[in-house]
Amino acid sequence: MTQAGIGDPSGGVIDAWLAAHRDRLIGWRRRIHATPELSRQEVATTELVMTELATLGLSPRRLPLGTGVVCDLGPATGPRLALRADMDALPITEHTGLPFSSTTDGVSHSCGHDAHTAILLGTAAVLASAPALPVGVRLIFQPAEEVMPGGALDAVAAGVTEGVSRIFALHCDPRLPVGSVGLREGALTSAADHIELQLRSPGGHTSRPHLTGDLVYAMGTVITGLPGILSRRIDPRSGTVMAWGAAHAGNAPNAIPQEGQLRGTVRTGEHLTWAEMEPLVRSVVGELLAPLGVSYDLSYFRGVPPVVNDATAIEMLTRSVAAIGEDAVADTPQSPGGEDFSWYLEQVPGAMGRLGVWSGFGPQVDLHSPNFDIDERALDVGVRALAGVIFGVGSEG
Repeated sequence: MTQAGIGDPSGGVIDAWLAAHRDRLIGWRRRIHATPELSRQEVATTELVMTELATLGLSPRRLPLGTGVVCDLGPATGPRLALRADMDALPITEHTGLPFSSTTDGVSHSCGHDAHTAILLGTAAVLASAPALPVGVRLIFQPAEEVMPGGALDAVAAGVTEGVSRIFALHCDPRLPVGSVGLREGALTSAADHIELQLRSPGGHTSRPHLTGDLVYAMGTVITGLPGILSRRIDPRSGTVMAWGAAHAGNAPNAIPQEGQLRGTVRTGEHLTWAEMEPLVRSVVGELLAPLGVSYDLSYFRGVPPVVNDATAIEMLTRSVAAIGEDAVADTPQSPGGEDFSWYLEQVPGAMGRLGVWSGFGPQVDLHSPNFDIDERALDVGVRALAGVIFGVGSEG
Protein backbone atom coordinates (compact mmCIF):
# COMPACT_ATOMS: atom_id res chain seq x y z
CA MET A 1 0.00 0.00 0.00
CA THR A 2 1.39 3.38 -0.95
CA GLN A 3 1.99 6.19 1.47
CA ALA A 4 -1.25 8.04 2.19
CA GLY A 5 -1.78 11.76 2.49
CA ILE A 6 0.47 12.98 -0.35
CA GLY A 7 -1.00 16.29 -1.47
CA ASP A 8 -3.89 15.96 0.98
CA PRO A 9 -6.48 18.52 -0.22
CA SER A 10 -7.98 18.66 3.29
CA GLY A 11 -4.93 20.37 4.73
CA GLY A 12 -4.38 17.56 7.23
CA VAL A 13 -7.99 17.17 8.43
CA ILE A 14 -8.29 13.64 7.01
CA ASP A 15 -4.93 12.54 8.43
CA ALA A 16 -5.75 13.96 11.85
CA TRP A 17 -9.11 12.24 12.12
CA LEU A 18 -7.83 8.86 10.94
CA ALA A 19 -4.85 9.01 13.30
CA ALA A 20 -7.16 9.62 16.25
CA HIS A 21 -10.15 7.47 15.25
CA ARG A 22 -8.97 4.57 13.08
CA ASP A 23 -10.09 2.04 15.69
CA ARG A 24 -13.52 3.67 15.71
CA LEU A 25 -13.75 3.29 11.93
CA ILE A 26 -12.81 -0.39 12.11
CA GLY A 27 -15.22 -0.87 15.01
CA TRP A 28 -18.14 0.44 12.94
CA ARG A 29 -17.34 -1.97 10.15
CA ARG A 30 -17.05 -4.97 12.49
CA ARG A 31 -20.25 -4.14 14.36
CA ILE A 32 -22.20 -3.88 11.10
CA HIS A 33 -20.51 -7.02 9.78
CA ALA A 34 -21.57 -9.02 12.84
CA THR A 35 -25.21 -7.93 12.61
CA PRO A 36 -26.11 -8.06 8.90
CA GLU A 37 -29.64 -7.30 7.75
CA LEU A 38 -31.36 -8.19 4.50
CA SER A 39 -32.73 -5.67 2.03
CA ARG A 40 -35.44 -3.39 3.44
CA GLN A 41 -34.82 -4.88 6.89
CA GLU A 42 -31.80 -2.70 7.81
CA VAL A 43 -33.38 -1.48 11.07
CA ALA A 44 -30.41 -1.86 13.42
CA THR A 45 -27.98 -0.55 10.81
CA THR A 46 -30.19 2.49 10.29
CA GLU A 47 -30.29 3.10 14.05
CA LEU A 48 -26.50 2.84 14.25
CA VAL A 49 -26.03 5.35 11.45
CA MET A 50 -28.62 7.73 12.92
CA THR A 51 -26.98 7.58 16.35
CA GLU A 52 -23.42 8.06 15.12
CA LEU A 53 -24.35 10.98 12.87
CA ALA A 54 -26.25 12.65 15.69
CA THR A 55 -23.19 12.17 17.94
CA LEU A 56 -21.22 14.15 15.36
CA GLY A 57 -23.64 17.03 15.79
CA LEU A 58 -25.41 16.37 12.50
CA SER A 59 -29.14 16.10 11.80
CA PRO A 60 -29.82 12.80 10.01
CA ARG A 61 -33.24 11.88 8.63
CA ARG A 62 -34.69 8.44 7.98
CA LEU A 63 -35.82 7.69 4.47
CA PRO A 64 -39.61 7.38 4.19
CA LEU A 65 -39.80 3.56 4.09
CA GLY A 66 -38.14 3.38 7.53
CA THR A 67 -34.66 2.14 6.67
CA GLY A 68 -31.89 4.22 5.15
CA VAL A 69 -30.62 7.64 6.15
CA VAL A 70 -30.00 11.00 4.47
CA CYS A 71 -28.02 13.80 6.09
CA ASP A 72 -26.91 17.24 4.89
CA LEU A 73 -23.94 19.23 6.13
CA GLY A 74 -21.86 22.15 4.99
CA PRO A 75 -23.14 25.29 3.25
CA ALA A 76 -26.91 25.32 2.74
CA THR A 77 -26.67 27.36 -0.44
CA GLY A 78 -24.70 26.80 -3.62
CA PRO A 79 -23.78 23.46 -5.21
CA ARG A 80 -24.15 20.25 -3.23
CA LEU A 81 -22.27 16.99 -3.73
CA ALA A 82 -23.75 13.68 -2.63
CA LEU A 83 -21.89 10.65 -1.26
CA ARG A 84 -23.70 7.31 -1.20
CA ALA A 85 -23.18 3.99 0.61
CA ASP A 86 -25.40 0.90 0.60
CA MET A 87 -26.30 -0.92 3.81
CA ASP A 88 -27.96 -4.29 3.11
CA ALA A 89 -26.56 -7.80 3.35
CA LEU A 90 -27.13 -11.01 1.37
CA PRO A 91 -28.92 -14.29 2.18
CA ILE A 92 -25.58 -16.15 2.32
CA THR A 93 -24.16 -18.10 5.28
CA GLU A 94 -20.72 -16.75 6.20
CA HIS A 95 -17.76 -19.15 6.32
CA THR A 96 -14.89 -16.75 7.09
CA GLY A 97 -14.44 -17.77 10.72
CA LEU A 98 -13.74 -14.17 11.70
CA PRO A 99 -14.17 -13.31 15.39
CA PHE A 100 -16.80 -10.77 14.31
CA SER A 101 -18.57 -13.11 11.87
CA SER A 102 -22.27 -12.77 11.21
CA THR A 103 -24.49 -13.60 14.16
CA THR A 104 -27.56 -13.76 11.91
CA ASP A 105 -28.26 -17.22 10.52
CA GLY A 106 -28.03 -17.38 6.76
CA VAL A 107 -27.22 -13.68 6.31
CA SER A 108 -23.83 -12.04 5.75
CA HIS A 109 -22.09 -8.95 4.39
CA SER A 110 -20.45 -10.91 1.58
CA CYS A 111 -20.54 -7.95 -0.80
CA GLY A 112 -18.77 -5.39 1.41
CA HIS A 113 -21.68 -3.12 2.25
CA ASP A 114 -20.53 -3.13 5.88
CA ALA A 115 -17.33 -1.47 4.64
CA HIS A 116 -19.25 0.98 2.46
CA THR A 117 -21.39 2.11 5.41
CA ALA A 118 -18.41 2.41 7.76
CA ILE A 119 -16.46 4.42 5.16
CA LEU A 120 -19.30 6.89 4.72
CA LEU A 121 -19.64 7.22 8.50
CA GLY A 122 -15.91 7.90 8.69
CA THR A 123 -16.20 10.42 5.87
CA ALA A 124 -19.05 12.13 7.72
CA ALA A 125 -16.90 12.35 10.83
CA VAL A 126 -13.97 13.82 8.89
CA LEU A 127 -16.18 16.42 7.23
CA ALA A 128 -17.88 17.29 10.52
CA SER A 129 -14.46 17.86 12.12
CA ALA A 130 -13.43 20.43 9.50
CA PRO A 131 -13.70 24.13 10.41
CA ALA A 132 -15.62 24.72 7.17
CA LEU A 133 -16.53 22.87 3.99
CA PRO A 134 -16.11 24.32 0.51
CA VAL A 135 -19.38 22.84 -0.72
CA GLY A 136 -22.62 21.44 0.63
CA VAL A 137 -22.65 17.67 1.16
CA ARG A 138 -25.47 15.12 1.23
CA LEU A 139 -24.79 11.73 2.78
CA ILE A 140 -27.01 8.92 1.52
CA PHE A 141 -27.05 5.61 3.41
CA GLN A 142 -29.19 3.53 1.06
CA PRO A 143 -31.09 0.33 1.81
CA ALA A 144 -31.88 -2.54 -0.54
CA GLU A 145 -29.16 -2.41 -3.18
CA GLU A 146 -29.14 -6.20 -3.49
CA VAL A 147 -32.73 -6.50 -4.76
CA MET A 148 -34.07 -5.44 -8.14
CA PRO A 149 -34.81 -2.77 -9.18
CA GLY A 150 -33.00 -1.46 -6.10
CA GLY A 151 -33.50 0.82 -3.12
CA ALA A 152 -31.88 3.67 -5.01
CA LEU A 153 -35.24 4.18 -6.74
CA ASP A 154 -36.89 4.69 -3.34
CA ALA A 155 -34.18 7.14 -2.33
CA VAL A 156 -34.59 9.10 -5.56
CA ALA A 157 -38.36 9.15 -5.06
CA ALA A 158 -37.73 10.58 -1.59
CA GLY A 159 -35.88 13.51 -3.19
CA VAL A 160 -32.28 12.72 -2.26
CA THR A 161 -30.96 13.98 -5.60
CA GLU A 162 -32.81 17.30 -5.44
CA GLY A 163 -30.30 20.15 -5.36
CA VAL A 164 -27.38 17.75 -5.94
CA SER A 165 -24.92 18.64 -8.71
CA ARG A 166 -22.89 15.40 -8.61
CA ILE A 167 -22.89 12.11 -6.70
CA PHE A 168 -20.06 9.71 -5.78
CA ALA A 169 -19.74 6.19 -4.41
CA LEU A 170 -17.25 3.36 -3.92
CA HIS A 171 -17.67 -0.40 -4.19
CA CYS A 172 -15.33 -3.05 -2.79
CA ASP A 173 -13.31 -4.91 -5.42
CA PRO A 174 -11.35 -8.02 -4.35
CA ARG A 175 -9.47 -8.03 -7.67
CA LEU A 176 -7.64 -4.82 -6.76
CA PRO A 177 -4.99 -4.59 -4.02
CA VAL A 178 -5.64 -2.49 -0.97
CA GLY A 179 -4.37 1.05 -1.47
CA SER A 180 -5.80 1.36 -4.96
CA VAL A 181 -9.07 2.56 -6.44
CA GLY A 182 -10.16 1.47 -9.91
CA LEU A 183 -11.48 4.36 -12.00
CA ARG A 184 -13.06 4.41 -15.43
CA GLU A 185 -14.81 7.09 -17.44
CA GLY A 186 -17.98 5.90 -19.15
CA ALA A 187 -19.76 2.59 -18.54
CA LEU A 188 -18.52 0.84 -15.38
CA THR A 189 -21.23 -1.79 -14.93
CA SER A 190 -23.96 -3.26 -17.09
CA ALA A 191 -27.72 -3.27 -17.16
CA ALA A 192 -29.08 -6.44 -15.58
CA ASP A 193 -32.58 -7.77 -16.34
CA HIS A 194 -34.30 -11.02 -15.29
CA ILE A 195 -36.40 -13.30 -17.49
CA GLU A 196 -38.92 -15.95 -16.41
CA LEU A 197 -40.52 -18.12 -19.07
CA GLN A 198 -43.42 -20.44 -18.20
CA LEU A 199 -44.22 -23.03 -20.88
CA ARG A 200 -47.32 -25.26 -21.14
CA SER A 201 -48.20 -28.32 -23.23
CA PRO A 202 -50.98 -30.94 -23.23
CA GLY A 203 -48.25 -33.42 -22.36
CA GLY A 204 -48.11 -37.02 -23.53
CA HIS A 205 -46.00 -40.10 -24.12
CA THR A 206 -42.42 -39.72 -25.33
CA SER A 207 -43.15 -42.36 -27.98
CA ARG A 208 -45.64 -39.99 -29.67
CA PRO A 209 -44.19 -36.43 -29.50
CA HIS A 210 -45.93 -35.65 -32.82
CA LEU A 211 -49.31 -35.81 -31.09
CA THR A 212 -48.54 -33.12 -28.55
CA GLY A 213 -46.32 -30.15 -27.96
CA ASP A 214 -42.90 -31.46 -26.98
CA LEU A 215 -42.31 -29.11 -24.08
CA VAL A 216 -38.74 -30.16 -23.24
CA TYR A 217 -37.71 -29.83 -26.88
CA ALA A 218 -39.29 -26.36 -26.89
CA MET A 219 -37.36 -25.45 -23.77
CA GLY A 220 -34.13 -26.61 -25.39
CA THR A 221 -34.91 -24.55 -28.47
CA VAL A 222 -35.25 -21.41 -26.34
CA ILE A 223 -32.27 -22.28 -24.14
CA THR A 224 -29.92 -22.39 -27.10
CA GLY A 225 -31.79 -20.20 -29.53
CA LEU A 226 -32.40 -17.04 -27.52
CA PRO A 227 -28.75 -16.39 -26.55
CA GLY A 228 -27.62 -17.31 -30.06
CA ILE A 229 -30.07 -15.08 -31.89
CA LEU A 230 -29.45 -12.15 -29.53
CA SER A 231 -25.75 -12.46 -30.32
CA ARG A 232 -26.63 -12.00 -34.00
CA ARG A 233 -29.18 -9.23 -33.54
CA ILE A 234 -27.21 -7.00 -31.15
CA ASP A 235 -23.91 -5.22 -31.78
CA PRO A 236 -21.24 -7.31 -29.97
CA ARG A 237 -19.54 -4.08 -28.87
CA SER A 238 -22.46 -3.50 -26.49
CA GLY A 239 -21.19 -6.22 -24.17
CA THR A 240 -24.53 -8.04 -24.15
CA VAL A 241 -24.65 -11.42 -22.39
CA MET A 242 -27.71 -13.66 -22.03
CA ALA A 243 -27.43 -16.73 -19.79
CA TRP A 244 -29.85 -19.16 -18.18
CA GLY A 245 -29.63 -19.89 -14.48
CA ALA A 246 -32.51 -22.33 -13.95
CA ALA A 247 -34.45 -24.88 -16.02
CA HIS A 248 -37.17 -27.11 -14.59
CA ALA A 249 -39.56 -29.57 -16.28
CA GLY A 250 -40.90 -33.07 -15.74
CA ASN A 251 -39.90 -36.08 -13.65
CA ALA A 252 -40.47 -39.22 -15.70
CA PRO A 253 -38.12 -40.20 -18.54
CA ASN A 254 -41.00 -41.46 -20.71
CA ALA A 255 -43.52 -38.64 -20.21
CA ILE A 256 -43.59 -35.29 -21.98
CA PRO A 257 -44.32 -32.81 -19.17
CA GLN A 258 -47.17 -30.33 -19.21
CA GLU A 259 -45.27 -27.47 -17.60
CA GLY A 260 -41.75 -26.10 -17.57
CA GLN A 261 -39.92 -23.02 -16.42
CA LEU A 262 -36.79 -21.17 -17.52
CA ARG A 263 -35.15 -18.35 -15.61
CA GLY A 264 -32.19 -16.28 -16.72
CA THR A 265 -30.57 -12.88 -17.03
CA VAL A 266 -29.81 -10.46 -19.83
CA ARG A 267 -26.98 -7.99 -19.30
CA THR A 268 -25.77 -5.21 -21.56
CA GLY A 269 -23.24 -2.44 -21.23
CA GLU A 270 -25.06 0.14 -23.34
CA HIS A 271 -27.98 2.23 -22.19
CA LEU A 272 -29.62 2.37 -25.64
CA THR A 273 -29.38 -1.41 -26.06
CA TRP A 274 -30.93 -1.85 -22.61
CA ALA A 275 -33.91 0.28 -23.63
CA GLU A 276 -34.49 -1.94 -26.69
CA MET A 277 -33.88 -5.30 -25.00
CA GLU A 278 -37.32 -6.28 -23.71
CA PRO A 279 -39.24 -6.00 -27.00
CA LEU A 280 -36.44 -7.83 -28.81
CA VAL A 281 -36.44 -10.72 -26.31
CA ARG A 282 -40.24 -11.00 -26.50
CA SER A 283 -40.12 -11.08 -30.31
CA VAL A 284 -37.40 -13.73 -30.48
CA VAL A 285 -39.04 -16.02 -27.92
CA GLY A 286 -42.31 -15.83 -29.84
CA GLU A 287 -40.59 -16.65 -33.12
CA LEU A 288 -38.77 -19.64 -31.60
CA LEU A 289 -41.87 -21.17 -30.01
CA ALA A 290 -44.40 -20.43 -32.76
CA PRO A 291 -43.98 -23.75 -34.67
CA LEU A 292 -43.66 -26.02 -31.61
CA GLY A 293 -47.20 -26.34 -30.27
CA VAL A 294 -46.61 -25.02 -26.76
CA SER A 295 -48.06 -21.96 -25.08
CA TYR A 296 -46.10 -19.69 -22.82
CA ASP A 297 -46.00 -16.64 -20.56
CA LEU A 298 -42.89 -14.47 -20.56
CA SER A 299 -42.22 -12.23 -17.57
CA TYR A 300 -39.50 -9.66 -18.17
CA PHE A 301 -38.21 -7.81 -15.12
CA ARG A 302 -36.17 -4.73 -15.90
CA GLY A 303 -33.37 -4.38 -13.39
CA VAL A 304 -30.97 -1.48 -13.36
CA PRO A 305 -29.35 0.58 -16.12
CA PRO A 306 -25.55 0.63 -16.51
CA VAL A 307 -23.47 2.83 -14.23
CA VAL A 308 -22.01 5.39 -16.62
CA ASN A 309 -19.36 7.56 -14.98
CA ASP A 310 -19.41 11.25 -15.88
CA ALA A 311 -16.11 12.65 -17.19
CA THR A 312 -16.00 15.61 -14.78
CA ALA A 313 -16.95 13.45 -11.79
CA ILE A 314 -14.24 10.92 -12.67
CA GLU A 315 -11.73 13.77 -12.93
CA MET A 316 -12.72 14.95 -9.43
CA LEU A 317 -12.48 11.43 -7.99
CA THR A 318 -9.17 10.82 -9.76
CA ARG A 319 -7.63 13.94 -8.18
CA SER A 320 -8.77 12.76 -4.76
CA VAL A 321 -7.46 9.21 -5.20
CA ALA A 322 -4.16 10.42 -6.68
CA ALA A 323 -3.56 12.38 -3.47
CA ILE A 324 -3.53 9.07 -1.55
CA GLY A 325 -0.37 7.85 -3.25
CA GLU A 326 1.36 7.54 -6.60
CA ASP A 327 0.00 4.04 -7.28
CA ALA A 328 -3.48 4.61 -5.90
CA VAL A 329 -5.24 5.25 -9.21
CA ALA A 330 -5.85 1.96 -11.05
CA ASP A 331 -7.48 1.05 -14.32
CA THR A 332 -10.60 -1.09 -14.16
CA PRO A 333 -12.66 -2.81 -16.87
CA GLN A 334 -16.38 -2.59 -17.41
CA SER A 335 -18.19 -5.29 -15.46
CA PRO A 336 -21.20 -7.34 -16.60
CA GLY A 337 -22.58 -6.99 -13.07
CA GLY A 338 -25.35 -4.58 -12.13
CA GLU A 339 -25.39 -1.78 -9.53
CA ASP A 340 -28.39 0.35 -8.58
CA PHE A 341 -26.16 3.42 -8.14
CA SER A 342 -27.06 3.84 -11.80
CA TRP A 343 -30.52 5.12 -10.83
CA TYR A 344 -28.94 8.20 -9.24
CA LEU A 345 -27.02 8.81 -12.46
CA GLU A 346 -30.32 8.94 -14.33
CA GLN A 347 -30.95 12.12 -12.31
CA VAL A 348 -27.53 13.75 -11.81
CA PRO A 349 -24.01 13.10 -13.12
CA GLY A 350 -21.58 11.25 -10.91
CA ALA A 351 -19.04 8.47 -10.59
CA MET A 352 -18.39 5.20 -8.78
CA GLY A 353 -14.90 3.89 -8.05
CA ARG A 354 -13.81 0.35 -7.25
CA LEU A 355 -12.09 0.18 -3.88
CA GLY A 356 -9.25 -2.34 -3.71
CA VAL A 357 -9.73 -4.65 -0.71
CA TRP A 358 -7.34 -7.54 -1.48
CA SER A 359 -4.48 -7.86 0.99
CA GLY A 360 -2.03 -9.01 -1.69
CA PHE A 361 -1.72 -12.43 -0.08
CA GLY A 362 -3.81 -15.52 -0.64
CA PRO A 363 -6.74 -15.99 -3.00
CA GLN A 364 -8.83 -13.14 -4.36
CA VAL A 365 -12.17 -14.31 -3.01
CA ASP A 366 -14.97 -12.91 -5.13
CA LEU A 367 -17.95 -10.85 -4.03
CA HIS A 368 -21.03 -12.84 -2.94
CA SER A 369 -18.82 -15.68 -1.70
CA PRO A 370 -19.36 -17.00 1.85
CA ASN A 371 -15.60 -16.54 2.38
CA PHE A 372 -15.42 -12.92 1.20
CA ASP A 373 -13.57 -10.51 3.50
CA ILE A 374 -11.64 -7.25 3.15
CA ASP A 375 -8.28 -5.94 4.21
CA GLU A 376 -9.44 -3.29 6.68
CA ARG A 377 -6.72 -0.87 5.56
CA ALA A 378 -9.10 -0.22 2.68
CA LEU A 379 -11.37 1.67 5.08
CA ASP A 380 -8.77 4.43 5.37
CA VAL A 381 -8.44 4.57 1.59
CA GLY A 382 -12.19 4.85 1.16
CA VAL A 383 -12.47 7.72 3.63
CA ARG A 384 -9.58 9.54 1.98
CA ALA A 385 -11.12 9.10 -1.47
CA LEU A 386 -14.62 10.33 -0.60
CA ALA A 387 -13.60 13.10 1.78
CA GLY A 388 -10.93 14.18 -0.69
CA VAL A 389 -13.55 14.82 -3.35
CA ILE A 390 -15.27 17.32 -1.05
CA PHE A 391 -12.10 19.11 0.06
CA GLY A 392 -10.81 19.02 -3.49
CA VAL A 393 -13.58 21.39 -4.55
CA GLY A 394 -12.01 24.05 -2.34
CA SER A 395 -8.49 23.33 -3.56
CA GLU A 396 -9.65 23.91 -7.13
CA GLY A 397 -11.06 27.31 -6.20
